[in-house]
Amino acid sequence: MSTVFSKIVAGEIPCYKIAENDNFLAFLDVNPLVAGHTLVIPKIEQDYIFDLDNQVLESLIVFSKEVAVKLKKAIPCKRIGVSVIGLEVPHAHIHLIPINSIQDMNFSKEKASFSPSELQDLQNQILSVI
Repeated sequence: MSTVFSKIVAGEIPCYKIAENDNFLAFLDVNPLVAGHTLVIPKIEQDYIFDLDNQVLESLIVFSKEVAVKLKKAIPCKRIGVSVIGLEVPHAHIHLIPINSIQDMNFSKEKASFSPSELQDLQNQILSVI
């Protein structure tokens, strides 16, 4: 099953990459709740996050923490919220969301809209703290 995230990993679809290693990829959500909303995924195709091997899941959480620390330095916010929903794309992923209130993580609200140049600027802003 090839998902949109698998196509991003394969380079078939471009993304605004924030961090990457051999096993994981973090990139800006193009339908974000707020500026800096980032998705962290394993490069292997696995639909449900809790079906991941324990070692892979542990490493995914540690990688997400590293990305969250950088996001917090780059995007003014009180915290980086974490959400795992798992219904949007059949590929395990973690949402890292810069938040100032609980409402910043309300997935039922209208999504923020950023132009490609604004997303590029956000990417550069985040990458500048790395």
